[in-house]
Amino acid sequence: MAITLKIMRATTDGHPRTCPVCASESFTLDGRGMFDNFPAWGNCGNGHSWEDPLITVGDLKAIKAASTGRQRIEDVDTFEITIGGAVLAGVLYPELTPEDVRAVGRIYWRKLIKPAIRKQRRKAVRAVTSPIKSGARSAVAAAQAGALEAAWTTQAGGYETDPDYQPEPINPCPACRGKGHHAIESRLHDTTSVRCSVCHGTGEID
Repeated sequence: MAITLKIMRATTDGHPRTCPVCASESFTLDGRGMFDNFPAWGNCGNGHSWEDPLITVGDLKAIKAASTGRQRIEDVDTFEITIGGAVLAGVLYPELTPEDVRAVGRIYWRKLIKPAIRKQRRKAVRAVTSPIKSGARSAVAAAQAGALEAAWTTQAGGYETDPDYQPEPINPCPACRGKGHHAIESRLHDTTSVRCSVCHGTGEID
């Protein structure tokens, strides 16, 4: 039965055990043989491979059996065995525990998903309320202008209609078709229309 161990770092009698080519501390030990006395093979992340002169397939099984494993996030998976009088000790790459998965899920939700949902919600609210607020401001401005015009007319003593007055030709706004506004549907506000931004609510184009 094949067995592979991922080594983060290891020592033999306290001396670092690394890749013999690049001295990388992290590597894998693979049991490629059918029998326990077959040698193990090392492979590092830099593409180097070698036959280990000390460790056998049976030793890999012993390391796996001696490893402490992990139950909590703070646990470190360590091992220590004796081979021919030499003490081989080290740390294995941690295998995921249910607590790791839950912690990663909480981080993913807090750092990525929740902010994205909040951003989309704010964007949707702005898309609905911005045109409504703009329409409300336009309505207030139009009312103020009408009130000023009426006040000036009254103060000037009124005015008489010019019988020779001819209204200028009207060029309807193509965006709102001369209506000066656009109808909207909203369940959040009572406003049902907003001013046309092309003709500025006049309904015509100069």
